[in-house]
Amino acid sequence: MSRFRLLSAAALLAVAANANATSLIVTTDAIVGALKATSDASSDATSSLRDNKVVRAARDDAASFVASDGAIRGVKLESALVQIRQQAPQLNAATDAQLAQAILAI
Repeated sequence: MSRFRLLSAAALLAVAANANATSLIVTTDAIVGALKATSDASSDATSSLRDNKVVRAARDDAASFVASDGAIRGVKLESALVQIRQQAPQLNAATDAQLAQAILAI
């Protein structure tokens, strides 16, 4: 009878281990999928802004704006800020200083 219990315990352990592994895989896939979707959305927004000629032309104005702590606001920067907010509405909550720093980063 002890052999039967040992085999039963081994079978139960195998089933439990398989369930845990499956659960881990499903959880990991869900997390990775969510991170990829977020990354893709961010990448799409920044790549479209990176390719935008108005935004690229505003780099010097953005540098002046950041260096002067907001005192110098060039025309190219103003135009780029308007265009960024139109193209990427999710960035409307960002301040002008944050967007100027982002322009410098791309």
